[in-house]
Amino acid sequence: MPAAARVAACSVDRRAGVALSASGLIDAALTNPINVTLLERLPSLSLPQCVLTAGCLYQAWWNRQAGLPPHWGVKDYDLFYFDHDLSWEAEDRVIRQVAALTADLGVTVEVKNQARVHLWYPQRFGLAYPQLNSSREGVDRYLVACTCVAIDVVSGELYAPFGLNELDHGLLRCNPLTPQPELFAGKAESYRARWPWLTLID
Repeated sequence: MPAAARVAACSVDRRAGVALSASGLIDAALTNPINVTLLERLPSLSLPQCVLTAGCLYQAWWNRQAGLPPHWGVKDYDLFYFDHDLSWEAEDRVIRQVAALTADLGVTVEVKNQARVHLWYPQRFGLAYPQLNSSREGVDRYLVACTCVAIDVVSGELYAPFGLNELDHGLLRCNPLTPQPELFAGKAESYRARWPWLTLID
């Protein structure tokens, strides 16, 4: 059966009456052994403000609701850190370090220094991007509000600036900090192609 058909055929387990908590999302994310291994290994690099973020976390929750493996649909594992050295050479060194540390995992780990995103974002996407002051500010700016989640690799703390209610209920809303309707629509539809029960909201 094609992957999309498998998702469409799955019933969604909402655990009626039980709201998603920070510990609940972390528990779901840690059912993916790649997340566990990354959180075990990454502290050894001592990267400033290092967080594991994006799809490898929230997609584990959607997959649990749909009865799918926690890693299903995860294209890559996103790692943010914040280093005031804005040179490409410094970021490239970190990328190489992370690649060596995770080479045996068989997955793609995308590493980005949030201090320098403003240097390349306009050229890549044709849109202005502010100079950020922290890794968390990078998490704040995902196109879909409910996907703004991250786990600090040192403390294990969950960061979710928009809360977890919309993630829990599969509600896709344009992030007011990143009002880019066309990019949002494309991202939302890519999610709905994999988890058809997700709902767009104004």
